[in-house]
Amino acid sequence: MKLKQIFISLLFAMIALTSMSQATGQDATAPVVAEVSTEKKAYEPKTIAELATSFWQTTGINAIFDVNDGETTSEPKGHAYEREMTWFESSLGRIMMILIVFLLFYLAIAKNFEPLLLIPIAFGGLLANIPLAGMGGEHGMLGIIYNMGIANEFFPLLIFMGVGAMTDFGPLLANPKTALLGGAAQFGIFGSLVGAVMIGFDLQSASAISIIGGADGPTSIFIANRLAPDMLGAIAVAAYSYMALVPVIQPPIMRALTSKAERVIVMKTTRQVHRLEKLIFPIVVLVLSILVLPESTPLIGAFAFGNFAKESGVVDRLSDTMQNALINIVTIFLGLGVGSKLAADKFLVLETMGIMIIGLIAFSAGTAAGVIMAKIMNRFSKEPINPLIGAAGVSAVPMSARVVSKVGSEEKPGNVLLMHAMGPNVAGVIGSAVAAGVLLSIFK
Repeated sequence: MKLKQIFISLLFAMIALTSMSQATGQDATAPVVAEVSTEKKAYEPKTIAELATSFWQTTGINAIFDVNDGETTSEPKGHAYEREMTWFESSLGRIMMILIVFLLFYLAIAKNFEPLLLIPIAFGGLLANIPLAGMGGEHGMLGIIYNMGIANEFFPLLIFMGVGAMTDFGPLLANPKTALLGGAAQFGIFGSLVGAVMIGFDLQSASAISIIGGADGPTSIFIANRLAPDMLGAIAVAAYSYMALVPVIQPPIMRALTSKAERVIVMKTTRQVHRLEKLIFPIVVLVLSILVLPESTPLIGAFAFGNFAKESGVVDRLSDTMQNALINIVTIFLGLGVGSKLAADKFLVLETMGIMIIGLIAFSAGTAAGVIMAKIMNRFSKEPINPLIGAAGVSAVPMSARVVSKVGSEEKPGNVLLMHAMGPNVAGVIGSAVAAGVLLSIFK
């Protein structure tokens, strides 16, 4: 045992001597390395009071109340884009945003307002407002998610793929004239474009903002990243907020523009659509977009692929993955990434408030235009058309169609409008993608 201990001691001594000689040689030949090497700060003993003070300075409570702590914003682009937070952003603004986040939780859980969207977005907002954590920074969880799929437009295309796999073009093909309602609802996009320019936004930024009028989150992210990347966060938050709040915003507009007699109209069952029609339709839409508006093909192409896979009937596993696993995973990431822009320094600014107001007006105008167009069509149509289905012309699919059906059944129990509303709702998805392509082609 003693021999073993002596051997080990000699071995360690040799290693130590070798290391010392190598270090001496390095010091003689490369003194610059020694200058740039980092040294550990020597530990300085502290009293209990000093330890308590050090701990207090790292708490979130201190970060909120100490407005001069030098805390910086979190930017997914990197430290070069960060700046020191103002007193409002680091204290009162942060508290306000946390309260807004809890309001979104309440709407999602208690009121069941699109919880699949609101819960990830709101939780992302909660994480983004945690002091000192830097969750939205380049190396923070939210910043990584944002750079991974929002800043490069990847998540919107995956969402469109999943939406396409879940979409049934049957109602639209059975009653093609409902496509006019999807077109009419795009009035909100072009109306808000004019409004944004009038209040001072340049044409390119106004074009990116205007797409909110279609209540289409993926398309809003896609076009904002092309035309106004600095506004991407605010535009994404506005678009997804209004998508989630469709059950709150649309019913009052629908009731205000229709009479009781119009709301209780029962629409006749449409014809049965042949499977071949459903199979050919996404290819026709894609070919037309390629020939006429290539700028819209990334969105329409992803949408058409998802729908074609579903209607082919031979790749059920792929279709099922797009409808369920894929879109659920992307929704989680997309919600958290969008929620990262609910940080006080990004959301509570005049520009964002202006975008939110323009978006609300645009979405309301799109809903109103769809209802009015349905009222006009009802006047001249041989078959009765319930004007409520016009509200589904916005591309918040299938949320708007569900809201239309809910309002219709409340007015007349047993009056099911869901399938009739899906026609303009699907047309609205295509319409918003086409509108985005038109706006992008202007600035090509």
